[in-house]
Amino acid sequence: MFVAVPLVMMLAAAPAADPVGAGRKAYSQCLSAQIQPSLEKKLALGDFQSALKAKCGDKEAAFRAAIVADDKTSGMSEQEAQSDANDQVSEYMDKITAEYEDYLSPA
Repeated sequence: MFVAVPLVMMLAAAPAADPVGAGRKAYSQCLSAQIQPSLEKKLALGDFQSALKAKCGDKEAAFRAAIVADDKTSGMSEQEAQSDANDQVSEYMDKITAEYEDYLSPA
């Protein structure tokens, strides 16, 4: 059973020529793929978050780099672009963490 459908559903198919879209899709899919194995291992929330960093760190870095590059071509400063990347990554982490917490909570 694939339990991370809500996060995946929020993604539209990214065109191959769109590095931000492709990075977003790869990162989101990696995060979502960690839910079921973590639930099966009964990982605590902190351990789940650590696992996300370990398993999806490369995809996060690629997503960040794509956001920064795109923002800078749009005229943002390095600092603004980094801040935007931090915000977007945090949003995905918050969503996947909240979803995992929901699965951990007794019904």
